[in-house]
Amino acid sequence: MKSTIDTTVIFVFSAFVLFIGLLFARTGRNMKSFFAGGEAVPWFIGGLSLFMSFFSAGTFVAWGSIAYKYGFVSVTIQWTMCLGGLITAFLLAPRWKKTGALTAAEFIRQRLGAPVQKFYVYTFLIVSLVNKGAVLYPVAKLVSVSLGFPLTACTILLGLMMIAYTAIGGLWAVMVTDILQFVILTAAVLIVLPLSLDAAGGWERFTHNVPADFFSVINGEYTIGFIAAFALYHISYIGGNWTFVQRYTSVESPRAAKKVAFLFAALYLVSPVIWMLPPMIYKSINPALSGLNTENAYLEVCRLVLPPGLMGLMLTGMYFSTSATANTTLNVTSAVITNDIYKGVINPQASDKQLIRMARMSGLLLGLGMIVIALLVPAAGGMIEVVLSIAAITGGPTLLPPLWALISKKLTGKAAYIISVVCLVVNLLFKFVVPFVTTGKLSRSQEMLLGVVLPFIMLVVYEFILCAGKAPADDYLQYQGFRRQQKEQAAQQSVEEVTAIRKQNLFGLRVIAFALAFTALLLYILCVLAASGKMLVGSIATVVLLAAVIPIIAIRKLNNREKHILKRTHAIESNDVASSR
Repeated sequence: MKSTIDTTVIFVFSAFVLFIGLLFARTGRNMKSFFAGGEAVPWFIGGLSLFMSFFSAGTFVAWGSIAYKYGFVSVTIQWTMCLGGLITAFLLAPRWKKTGALTAAEFIRQRLGAPVQKFYVYTFLIVSLVNKGAVLYPVAKLVSVSLGFPLTACTILLGLMMIAYTAIGGLWAVMVTDILQFVILTAAVLIVLPLSLDAAGGWERFTHNVPADFFSVINGEYTIGFIAAFALYHISYIGGNWTFVQRYTSVESPRAAKKVAFLFAALYLVSPVIWMLPPMIYKSINPALSGLNTENAYLEVCRLVLPPGLMGLMLTGMYFSTSATANTTLNVTSAVITNDIYKGVINPQASDKQLIRMARMSGLLLGLGMIVIALLVPAAGGMIEVVLSIAAITGGPTLLPPLWALISKKLTGKAAYIISVVCLVVNLLFKFVVPFVTTGKLSRSQEMLLGVVLPFIMLVVYEFILCAGKAPADDYLQYQGFRRQQKEQAAQQSVEEVTAIRKQNLFGLRVIAFALAFTALLLYILCVLAASGKMLVGSIATVVLLAAVIPIIAIRKLNNREKHILKRTHAIESNDVASSR
């Protein structure tokens, strides 16, 4: 598929998103505003951004492939993400906000010590580069196949665009474009679903032409053991992945952090059903795909049912969903390098200007690294193999010990380090060494269970057997003292700082309202140009236009709330001046 209208849609939407991101080039005045939105981001924006940060074109490629081959189990797998969101809302998100840390790495340094932090920082940077490089690959492949452009050129061009507004605009640029990407993607999927069902001859004919076990909640290699392990993994991943922690710490309160996770869980309860139906339906239309070609199932059903223009919209949604998760990772890894390596180790006296410059430079270099990894994904066996292997090997060992430290008073930095290293070594041995020395090889579910259950058991043994009856660890007592000092400093936030944060957040909300209205206008234009589905596209455009009212309402609420905050801050400063006299 290559048409002028599709290519035009992709370039227009891409240029618009880039323009939106670049609007925030001058809003990052310091580390707190650049990486945490002044810790005053509205919870619904944080929740949608978290949802999009978790999402990518890999959802269409990897899970779409599973949906085509095995059916409803692809929804079951993604419902584990809903469970992870619920557990995070109740137990973890509020605790992350209460730490007062800018990044998860900062909390690890404060709670477990600088040497342990370095180990987790370097592991996180390597895993993030590989993971998000793997995520960039499928969307470049989709664009390449659909528009007839070379794969390498697509990967580089899409990667550079992804880097541009993340390195320049900071967290607000990422979140605003996340909202826009969510709207475009949702519109595209809602158009594909009814058209694909119509192409299959209706629901009854679709269900008749697929295998008998197509609607089973478990199927093939995705057994109950795999689902259980994946659920445990997602509890630790959604609650402890550093890119997601940023969404919990950038809102104004622990209660708002809980709402962020609840919104994520609600979206992952409904959306997998809508996303996975098109490739499942395509199985009844064309059951002949096999091997790596099943990764193209989503693209094939789109090519079959979407007229020119709407196909470009779908591809744009897939690309944007990928850039959302990659952009979040770029922003957080850049925060770690700037805050925890550059400021924490190399230049502790760095000015705000130097820190912002380092943030943008590190974002650029990390993005280039992701592009290189994306170019190497085909040699590693494809998208599914890369993503699930990384999750199994590194997820539990690197995420569970820091999460445990959020709750435990006994875990020490040394114990967390030993548990992580031992589990990583064991996982790597079973993945790469054991299959070559023996005939045995772990199944996917066994690999996932080992990666999550082993560190969990070691943490339980340490907490309730080795440290049973012992007093809180020295690491914990030192952390408590640090937090008391930190809370006193946070209470002294200046009127100037509060005003700057307010302006930044108001600007972000206005940009969201403008972006939604402009997106609705583009959808109305597509409605006129589309050969079919005009009523559907027009209806979705109207809903998007009405959604532009939501940030306008939020602006009014933020104005009222900030007036009270400014009065309170001014009163504190006046009391300080009076007492000094």
